[in-house]
This record gives sequence, C-alpha cells and structure tokens, in this order.
Amino acid sequence: MTNLRSTHPHFVRCLIPNESKTPGLMENFLVIHQLRCNGVLEGIRICRKGFPSRILYGDFKQRYKVLNASVIPEGKFIDNKKASEKLLGSIDVDHTQYKFGHTKVFFKAGLLGTLEEMRNEKLASLVTMTQALCRGYVMRKEFVKMMERRESIYSIQYNIRSFMNVKHWPWMKLYFKIKPLLKSAETEKEMAAMKENYEKMKEDLTKALAKKKELEEKMVSLIQEKNDLQLQVTAESENLSDAEERCEGLIKSKIQLEAKLKETNERLEDEEEINAELTAKKRKLEDECSELKKDIDDLELTLAKVEKEKHATENKVKNLTEEMASQDESIAKLTKEKKALQEAHQQTLDDLQAEEDKVNTLTKARQSLSSKLMILRAHWSKRRSSVWTLREPRESLRVI
Repeated sequence: MTNLRSTHPHFVRCLIPNESKTPGLMENFLVIHQLRCNGVLEGIRICRKGFPSRILYGDFKQRYKVLNASVIPEGKFIDNKKASEKLLGSIDVDHTQYKFGHTKVFFKAGLLGTLEEMRNEKLASLVTMTQALCRGYVMRKEFVKMMERRESIYSIQYNIRSFMNVKHWPWMKLYFKIKPLLKSAETEKEMAAMKENYEKMKEDLTKALAKKKELEEKMVSLIQEKNDLQLQVTAESENLSDAEERCEGLIKSKIQLEAKLKETNERLEDEEEINAELTAKKRKLEDECSELKKDIDDLELTLAKVEKEKHATENKVKNLTEEMASQDESIAKLTKEKKALQEAHQQTLDDLQAEEDKVNTLTKARQSLSSKLMILRAHWSKRRSSVWTLREPRESLRVI
C-alpha cells in the first residue's frame, strides 16, 4: 500500500500467486501465465518499443538541470525545448532512447530511471561537498578559538608565575600598601568626571528620546510604505504569473505557427513546382496552338478552294441534270415516235432503223452522264467529310 500511495497508478491488476492459498509462496509459471493471458506482458513489450514516459519541457529543465548546469546559461532567457535538447545532448546517454515533441520530451522504458539515478548521484555528491565545506568552515573557526584559548592560557600562566616570583619583594609590598591611597586621591577626579559624564548622558538621553520619537514616526511611515510595497509586490507577482502564462501561450502559439509555416513552405514549394510544370505545359500548348493556327489558316484556304470547286461542280451537276431532263424528254418523245413508227413499221423501216441508232447513241450518252454524276457526288461527299474533319479541331482550339 505504501508503494501504491507513493505512485500514481492508472489501474491495479490482481494476480493469484498460488493455487494452494499459502502465504509467501509464488508459483512463477502461474503468475507468468496470468500476465500473458491478461495482456500485461504484451503491453510491457509494446511499452518498451514505444516512448511511454513523457515530461513537459519546463519540468524536465527544472528537475534535471542539476546533471549539467553549465549548459544552460544563467541570466538569459532560453526556450525550455532548446534547454532540454542541450541538456540531453550533453549527458552520456543513448540518444536513440528519447524523442522531442511539441510540448514534451518522450523517453523509452528505463531511461527515466537511469536519469533519476544520475540525478541522485549528482545530488549526493553536491550534498557531500556542501557538508564538507560547512564542516571545514566550522572546524577552522573552532581551531581559531582553540588557538586563542591556548594563547590566553599561556599568558595567564606567565602572569601567575611572574606574580608568584614578585609578591615577596619589599618594593612590591610597599606598592600594594600605597595603591589604595592612590585610588582615593583619584576618586575626586573620577567624581567630577562622572558628574560631567552624567550631564552629558542627560543631554544624550534627551537627544536620544527626541530621535526615538522621530524614528517611531518614521517607522510608522515606513510600515505604511512597506504595506503599500507588499500590496504592489503581490499585484506585480500576479501580473508576473499572468505574463508567464501569456509567455507560455505565446511560445505554444509560436511552435504551432512554426509548424504551420513549415507546412505552408512545403506547400509553396510544391505549388511552385506545379506552377513551373504548368508554365512549361502552357508554353508547349502555345506552340501547339500557333502551329494549329497555321494549319487552320492553311485549311481555311483549302476550304475556300474546295468551296469554289463545290460551286463549280454544283453548276456542272445542274447543267448535267438539265441535260438529263432534256434527254429524258427527248427519250419520251422518241418512245412516242417509236410507237408511231412501230405502227408504221412496215412503211418506214429504213427510217426506224436510223431512229433506233439515234436512240442507242442517246442511251449511251445518258449512261455516261449518269456515271459521271455518281462520280461527282462521291467526290463531293468526300470533300464535305474532309471539311467537317478540318472544322472540328478548329472549333476545339477556339474553345481552348
């Protein structure tokens, strides 16, 4: 329970240690089987392949700055992400075991534990160094005191020895008897000096009381200023916290805008490549259009020639049709005459033979004319189809 309270578990997985319900007995195969069936082993494997541990850049910088504080310059503002990158780059760890995100740094399983061990070792070395410095300072002070005591003991011993050697001298005895008399003579002088000192002390006391009142008044004003300054400091601290939050928000927005800027730059490069391709295609199409315009002009000229030929052939066809009509009329007349001649066959046999020759010649002319007309119609249909085929690309080019 202490382990559970000291950590932040997402869930608790209960396992049966043994089937005989005996305390302290652990059946390894049973526990591994349960872990495998519950998917815990698979989750651990997936967790080891990925980056399960993650820390915000600010928290990582604040916690692990101890590992190499010289990398991060003091007194200068540096981005938490850049500081974390510099700190991890300077530490002797496998650089493939961590990745940097937008707001967090991701670690593989086990790397955070090694960083904690390195931090504990660094802190232990720093604490032992500070303890050694403090103990050295205390011991140096104690040594100075011991040396002073030793010197004082030597001086006291020297004075006692000298007094023991001198106290039985007659001049010394005379000095001991005269010394109190010298003090009584000096008492009057001391009393006068004490009176003067008393008066001076009275004056100093009055001045000190006046200064005390002034200082109390100043103290009251200073306390008021202190309270005002405390209120200002609290307000400034609130403003500073708001400014820090805004700064963090601006940093996040800066990161997002940098990502968007990269995406837009990539899109811009893609668009420029597409634009270059389109311009090249446009130039090719313009060249093709110019060539097609030349072809169209040539085709228009040929079309005008064909239309002229068409009008000429139409006139020829009209003339031929008129001739055919006249031939048909002549044939009808001849047939009538033939009937009349057949009635008078016996009388005009010689004339009929001549007429039959005429009819044969006319029918041959008619057949030749009809064949010519068919040839002209086929030629006209071919020319018409070629004209339509030439007009279709012209219309498509006008649409483009």
